[in-house]
Amino acid sequence: MQTKLILASSSPFRKQLLGRLRLDYECHSPDVDESVLAGEQAGHYVCRLAEAKARVVAQQNPQAVVIGSDQCALLEDRILGKPGSHEIAMQQLRRVQGKSMMFHTAVCVMSLATGFVAVEEVPFTVEFRELSDQQLDHYLRVEQPYQCAGSFKAEGYGSVLFSRMHGDDPSALIGLPLFKLTQMLEAAGIEVV
Repeated sequence: MQTKLILASSSPFRKQLLGRLRLDYECHSPDVDESVLAGEQAGHYVCRLAEAKARVVAQQNPQAVVIGSDQCALLEDRILGKPGSHEIAMQQLRRVQGKSMMFHTAVCVMSLATGFVAVEEVPFTVEFRELSDQQLDHYLRVEQPYQCAGSFKAEGYGSVLFSRMHGDDPSALIGLPLFKLTQMLEAAGIEVV
């Protein structure tokens, strides 16, 4: 019998990324408080949430292997979340002009049946170009990345915003680090290749 694989997420971006691995899986949306704890560092924050999301779904499906993931953007030691509106997205993009933003993406693979738990953070840095308010407004109206940390979609039109990218796994920037995830799934007993 094949082990059930579950993605603990409602993110269409994570679903699309996991689909690249051509595995059979289900999606379950976890109900997790995503508030940042006082004094919490970005890496700890995303690892804590990735594990919490996986655990909530794993407790409901103890025989399954569950994937949890979380991401945040860090600018000058401040965690930026999803903007939720055009106005906040404009504010975020204005602040990053000519600067670097670090993205912290964590992935957790968990199986309560076997006791397997692995959590890893994968950082990725984006350097932004200097653009006018008119250009930023145009970008936002075309892409509407209001549910994306940092107010852009790197996999789409968002590439016009950048001058350079640094990181080991470009899928981490989109929200699910596939390089690490593949290794973790194989360690949990899921055959990927």
